[in-house]
Amino acid sequence: MNAIATSNSFFVTSLKDLIEYPQAGILSKVLVKDNNCQYTLFCLVKDTELEEHTSTRNAAINVIEGKGTLILEGKEILLEPGIFIFMPANAPHALKASENLAFVLTLSEHA
Repeated sequence: MNAIATSNSFFVTSLKDLIEYPQAGILSKVLVKDNNCQYTLFCLVKDTELEEHTSTRNAAINVIEGKGTLILEGKEILLEPGIFIFMPANAPHALKASENLAFVLTLSEHA
């Protein structure tokens, strides 16, 4: 996956300008990626669901627009603009967009 920017220099963008919703499902755009972190913009169309899964890396979600629900380790969390969520590596989670939903997912190495 190619990133929009490299980690060799600073990068400034308006996240709202990068949001695009596909006809169905999910559109993702890797913003910046290096050996330790990956920053990806996810755009989910209303009613899109991600089944329960895990990641081998720590993850953080920053919601930009829209609404949805994250089930994290069995706990239901409302996703709406301004919400920040940290998920440790291997935490089971699932997601459903109740409206068009855009967020930045940051994956990072864990100790």
